[in-house]
Amino acid sequence: MRDDYQQLVDEITAVLRAPATLENRDFALIAFGAQDSEDSDGTAEPALDPVRTRSILQRRSTAAVRAWFEAFGIARAQAPLRIPPDPAAGVFMGRICLPVRHRGVVHGYVWLLDDGHLADLELGGPAGARDPRLARAMETADRIGALLAAEARAGEELGELLRDVLTGPPAGRDAARSGLRAALRGAADGPLALVAVVPWTPGTGEDADHPGLPHLPGIVAACALPGDAAAGDAAAVASGAGLAALVRLRAASALDPARATAEQLLRSPRATAGGRGPGRLAPRAAAGVSAPRRGLEDLPAAWQEALAAARAAHADTHLGPVAEWSAIGPYRLLAALPALPPDAAVRPLLEPAHTELARTAETFLDCAGQAGRTAQRLGIHRQTLYYRLSRVRQLTGLDLDAGEDRLLLHMTLKAARLGPPGRRA
Repeated sequence: MRDDYQQLVDEITAVLRAPATLENRDFALIAFGAQDSEDSDGTAEPALDPVRTRSILQRRSTAAVRAWFEAFGIARAQAPLRIPPDPAAGVFMGRICLPVRHRGVVHGYVWLLDDGHLADLELGGPAGARDPRLARAMETADRIGALLAAEARAGEELGELLRDVLTGPPAGRDAARSGLRAALRGAADGPLALVAVVPWTPGTGEDADHPGLPHLPGIVAACALPGDAAAGDAAAVASGAGLAALVRLRAASALDPARATAEQLLRSPRATAGGRGPGRLAPRAAAGVSAPRRGLEDLPAAWQEALAAARAAHADTHLGPVAEWSAIGPYRLLAALPALPPDAAVRPLLEPAHTELARTAETFLDCAGQAGRTAQRLGIHRQTLYYRLSRVRQLTGLDLDAGEDRLLLHMTLKAARLGPPGRRA
């Protein structure tokens, strides 16, 4: 199907003799047409500006670029729009935006890079006729819209099957697994890995027809999973509001495609859109990658691995923003435990007033109790470290020279990073 998109974009490029780029609703690149423009001396130079170059190289536009273009009403446009250049935003050339619609729903955008020779192109409107070339381009854009809509419907059906396999009632999982295997054909045999992105915000309101499922070549199925994505803090992550993406691997020993997919998903506006409100920012999104799997039988366990890795990456910035299940250490055990209140001895240390003491104690234990390494990592004098550790002993009553007390303190501090909601993270 990617070849179909490329062919249609090339048609638009040829008709209008302008570089065309196709992006989906979330500004992820799908296809682009190459077109050179003649300089005054007759030499051909590529008609690119930084925004288009970045979109092609990174396969996605930035949030700032998206906001700039959406300010012109492209998400509601029924007809082509002309957008002026803005050098301050890196947009050195104007654009003509062709909304890619199907049955009244915008599924993407075709961008025409105007290096000056499209200035006389009549876009049409209530009182004017549209340039015949542009009319042909819009017919092609409508064909693209039909393809994107069909792909979205197929993706949603696969996503529903994947959701049922991962989190549906046990009685229905066998049927869902059989349906997913039939739909995926040979890809169902693997090797595969699951990617979890938390939090992930599905479409609402104007975007309700756009569930925000990713449009990336490595993903064979994806689904948004329920949870409180608007919680605005670690609660959004602990509640499990996220995206599950099933990714095809080249080999069972190579998770690189899954990591690359996770990194691309984290650039989506839907990975950072939840939880905004007066005086608060959206929760930072993170991603986790499961261990590789052959076939679909073990996908629920793989999902728990991916979700645990994502929670760990969210809790501990040293692991993220993308963490693999095999690399999260003690979080593999802690994520599998039920959410329990912190141990009574350690609870005073988790109060907001003692955040620095808690960080000192955790770093000390991470460094295997070596004072020199701990002081260096924290950037403090040894005497300051000793004073803080004495305060930890006073608050908790734990002996930091006793192995069991150290284990209790270390695990409680790590568990507090994962949740339950509202705890230190």
